[in-house]
Amino acid sequence: MTGDAGTGDTETGLQYGIQLPVQSQSTLYTEPWETDAGPADLVAVARAADRAGFAYVACCDHVAIPRRLAGAMSTVWYDPVATLAHLAAVTERVRLLSHVAVVGLRHPLLTAKQYATLDHLSGGRLILGVGAGHVPEEFEALGVDFRQRGALLDETIDALRAALGPEEFPEHHGKAHDFEGLGQRPRPAQASVPLWVGGSSPAAVRRAALKGDGWLPQGDPRDRLPAQIARIGQLRGDSPLTTPLTIGALTEPLYVGTPAWDVGRRTLHGSPESIAESLSAYGAMGVHQIQVRFRSRSRTELTDQMTAFGAEVAPLL
Repeated sequence: MTGDAGTGDTETGLQYGIQLPVQSQSTLYTEPWETDAGPADLVAVARAADRAGFAYVACCDHVAIPRRLAGAMSTVWYDPVATLAHLAAVTERVRLLSHVAVVGLRHPLLTAKQYATLDHLSGGRLILGVGAGHVPEEFEALGVDFRQRGALLDETIDALRAALGPEEFPEHHGKAHDFEGLGQRPRPAQASVPLWVGGSSPAAVRRAALKGDGWLPQGDPRDRLPAQIARIGQLRGDSPLTTPLTIGALTEPLYVGTPAWDVGRRTLHGSPESIAESLSAYGAMGVHQIQVRFRSRSRTELTDQMTAFGAEVAPLL
């Protein structure tokens, strides 16, 4: 398997991207400083990623969080299309990833209109990451059957392939969606928008292998990745698909240098050389792009970490 050209040539090394802070504030990963942060902080981080050679910046998708989950997930989830479009206007080269868009919640023509416009306005920088979703109340509120979300995502991917393709009047005929003779412009700037599939369940792995241009695992630890990657390779190899598949991984939290505060026992920290040596193991497994996350106490500390990573660690990958 080779890397998708949409994320940069993997022959130049392991690519790296980042999930943006501030725009989603789950207690699983949010730093305290993000609570009072806002648009200016998002812009600063995106610009730092642009300068430091990050392959992409990513934004999550939730429409509404039920009260029972609000304590853990929070209700702060910026809309990915609006957020990525805003950041496209203040950056130059970094790609724009939805990680992930729960596309089954919306009609594919609506999704295609939004993301095609984003790709057009950004000069072809979109990577559309999609996933099945996991919050039943969101589906119920929007009139979508949560129990059928896997089958719906499978069909929606096919519909989006058509709707984001080169045809001004796309056509799709399926169980949930049926359309033809309806034109949409502007078309995406890219001839083919990369579509990455998120998730680590057996169904998600199969979906990524058989329908995706890339795979975005959801927190698989290092020791689980080789088996997952082997399974994807087997499924892809047994299919008629010949297009390349970009394999991703979420790394441990990082801190470049010797921290003067408690960054947590799972955080990978130390010299650029030691961090690069550890992260290079992902490449040896068959990973093409890593999504990194940095421990930080302020926006400035985060952007300093990103800058140090780009200048000192990335060249060693």
